[in-house]
Amino acid sequence: MKILILGAGRVGTSVAEQLVAEHDDITVIDLDAQCLALLQERLDLRTITGDGTQISVLEAAGAADADLLIACATRDDTNLVACKLAKLVFNLPRCIARVRSAEFLDHAELMTKNGFDVDHQICPEKTVTDYLSHLIDFPEALQVVPFAGGKAVAVSVRAVEGAPLVGLPVQALKRHLPGVDARVVSIYRGSRRLAVSGDTEIVAGDEVLSLVDGRHVRSLIREFREFDSPVKRLVIAGGGNIGLRVATRLQSSRSVKVLEMSRKRCLQLAAALPSAVLVLNGDATDEDLLEEANVAEADLFIALTSDDEDNIMSSLLAKRMGARRVMALIGRKSYAELMEGHNIDLSISPAEATIGELLRYVRRGDVVSVHKLRHGLTEVIEGVVHGDTHSSPVVGKRIEQVELPQGAIIAALVRDEEVMIAHHDTIIEAGDHMIVFVANQRLIEPVEALFQVSATFLG
Repeated sequence: MKILILGAGRVGTSVAEQLVAEHDDITVIDLDAQCLALLQERLDLRTITGDGTQISVLEAAGAADADLLIACATRDDTNLVACKLAKLVFNLPRCIARVRSAEFLDHAELMTKNGFDVDHQICPEKTVTDYLSHLIDFPEALQVVPFAGGKAVAVSVRAVEGAPLVGLPVQALKRHLPGVDARVVSIYRGSRRLAVSGDTEIVAGDEVLSLVDGRHVRSLIREFREFDSPVKRLVIAGGGNIGLRVATRLQSSRSVKVLEMSRKRCLQLAAALPSAVLVLNGDATDEDLLEEANVAEADLFIALTSDDEDNIMSSLLAKRMGARRVMALIGRKSYAELMEGHNIDLSISPAEATIGELLRYVRRGDVVSVHKLRHGLTEVIEGVVHGDTHSSPVVGKRIEQVELPQGAIIAALVRDEEVMIAHHDTIIEAGDHMIVFVANQRLIEPVEALFQVSATFLG
């Protein structure tokens, strides 16, 4: 597949890294020649320096014979105009645009053929807000990712000493939770990923990644660690687009305070948010401001500014001052891996959260969702199975008959309203949502093939 990426920022770079690893033909367009040179030193791709809203630049990038344009530059107008030109001038088959403004997101008619002609739009701020909301609902978890509209949920937790399943083999889960559909998919012990069997013993400190029926997430978590009390008091550092979205979504059920450096932005936040939300003007790395926000009594402190260092420092301060749990938005992967678990409970990468949404449209077959887990080490693909026993590689087969590369696991099927944890004799049917965990990027192509049908299928 020949793919053009407009924008070499964090999102564009993350997308390029991912797709180059899958051997796609990638060209990145950006105005910053130095940034592109650094990217080309690290990755096997082409770069074009220039404005992606100019026809000559798109032409030089190969728009005439490209399969896909991913426009993820910083400005919405740049992305939308580039998509329109790519379709109108070059008849490029598919265009994806990163769009941040709610005004564009709320008017779907602007994305039609008579408008900007965008096939799919992604909003990183909305994606990160959704991701944070799931974590706030389950504060004990490291990651919470829903599938099939929440019918199935992947949840990652840190096992602690004294929990019911700690010291027992994985197969004890079925005995502890009779009647609950759940499966331990992976166990990470330090930097090692363990091959999980029924005899694998769970030890304190393990990061346990499981898939469970969405109705029983709390029951599963209870097997690995104690419950935290619900998040009732929330302090948000940073009143940008993400901070505003999080505050708006949670203000009706929780006490919310927002700390924002810009006085002008504070006035905008005060006008946009209900009066119950307290907006404080000041630097979130200032201990006096954190004390004024009563951060010592906060159940959760989330640092959501655009500056990694400020997010790290404010989170460390909040933790030291008594906040029960702290999360930080950290763009640099090295920073995120370094800080997580060391006074900062969770680090969230906006690019990592967004890339799964983008990959949904890049993956072959009827892919519903893609999620990256453990800072990109594991990918989970949810796709719909189509075809029949003649045209599909999986329909009508038992799980044990499906040819899977080592490191890929079919974890569950969702059939109508039923979540079916995959066993060796589970039979796959057309229309099933199949959830596959992939431990290695090189395995993506054979996994994608599971969701594809032969050219003779007319369904």
